[in-house]
Amino acid sequence: MARHIIIGAGPAGVAAAETIRAHDADASVSLISNEPAYSRMVLPYYLAQEIPEKHVLTGDRDYFAERGIEALLGTAVTRVDGGQKTLTLSDGTTRAFDSLLIATGSSAQQPPIPGSDLEGVYAFWTLDDAQQVIAKAQATPSAVLIGAGFIGFIVLNAMAKLNWKLSVVEAEDQVLPRMLDATGAGAVEGWLTARDIAVHTATQVQEIRRNADGKLSLALSSGQALEADLVIMATGIRPNSDFLVGSGVSVEPGGIPVDDRMQTNVPGIYAAGDVAIGPDILAGRTASDIPASAHAIQPTAVDHGRIAGANMAGHETHYPGSLLLNVLDVVNLHCASFGLWRDEGHDTTTVFNASRPIYRKYVWHEDRIVGALFVGPIDDVTMLNDVGMVKGLIQTQQPLGDWAAYIKANPTDVRRAYVASGAAQALIGRTLLGTPARDRAYRVDGKTPPAWDKTATHGPLVSTQSEHYRELNPTPTPGIGKAE
Repeated sequence: MARHIIIGAGPAGVAAAETIRAHDADASVSLISNEPAYSRMVLPYYLAQEIPEKHVLTGDRDYFAERGIEALLGTAVTRVDGGQKTLTLSDGTTRAFDSLLIATGSSAQQPPIPGSDLEGVYAFWTLDDAQQVIAKAQATPSAVLIGAGFIGFIVLNAMAKLNWKLSVVEAEDQVLPRMLDATGAGAVEGWLTARDIAVHTATQVQEIRRNADGKLSLALSSGQALEADLVIMATGIRPNSDFLVGSGVSVEPGGIPVDDRMQTNVPGIYAAGDVAIGPDILAGRTASDIPASAHAIQPTAVDHGRIAGANMAGHETHYPGSLLLNVLDVVNLHCASFGLWRDEGHDTTTVFNASRPIYRKYVWHEDRIVGALFVGPIDDVTMLNDVGMVKGLIQTQQPLGDWAAYIKANPTDVRRAYVASGAAQALIGRTLLGTPARDRAYRVDGKTPPAWDKTATHGPLVSTQSEHYRELNPTPTPGIGKAE
């Protein structure tokens, strides 16, 4: 009987465990984690009081036991011996394995700021962090977020829902420097300022002190000083791989390199999720050299886990690569970025209406879209199909031919080109493991969502074109003729 061990109970680890069990009913599957099994990306909803803590969890011991998965939650792995195929647990015991998945995720980076260890200064990255922040917050506190990246902004959005007084400090010249260009970031900064959220860019926190009244005081390199009840450190993440020293597994500063089967340099040892440096779906599709990279987002982690689990179970499966993507709500201004959005050396098509604001950018390689940015109110971004269609065009890399010129001339009319290119058909025919994905069976309190009748909603999309089609009003151009 094969012995499979998975380190980490995040999205990658849980996906791998369930995939192994789906392929092999008899194998031994152990899931080892120093934390409960939960979704990090829903912690802001927990902070905003939109969901209870139990909705953060993605599984418990009973759930895993029902599926024949041994769950050692609250246990850490301290050492791995790749040659002997053994690992050592925090209680001193050892385990042997035939295949091992490293899905240990990442940890928040802590910059060396004097006073960063004071009570009231937190990283918001783990369930324990969220519990501490919620316990500390009273009434409507003030908070300063150090770091204006994706992590900082999902926390900022949750705090804004609670009407906290907020300030953001970012060392770089703009907010969201890993997600937006200067134009998109400028729109976000203006949006926040109009909503009384102070934005301080191109400045650093030099020291944090506690005042006599108990508040925290932050000294900025610009000479300004900020006061707050809470400080959230959101200055980046680092992969959790320190325990692999001496294991034989190759580790780089950004994570663990893996091949398209998610296997490391050591046969039988795999890595997935934030800790893995894996293939990029756009590699080899442009003139630029796109190296393997760590895309620390939940969809990639789940894909990694499923690919790794299938290969661990003996079903050889190859991963086409992950797409760099981020979708973010900034106090009801929605932002999305996909692929090679930085446009270095590529042609671009842009639309910008500063007053709403609305911003789109498409990055081209020949007649294919290889990157895109969207910024705007929900009605102009995520409520439109355009975001998903552009993402699909990037994922499939369908040549657009003459339709490329059409999109460049009509950048808010993507539907025609999307359908004509065959991108939809290409996506329909793709599955990660060769079979359709299934819903996970874990349910809070055993509650099952009602069945969804797809016929009523999908019918108009797939039925024969109405003879009155030409009489229908066209879809309005996003951001045009609209007031805030």
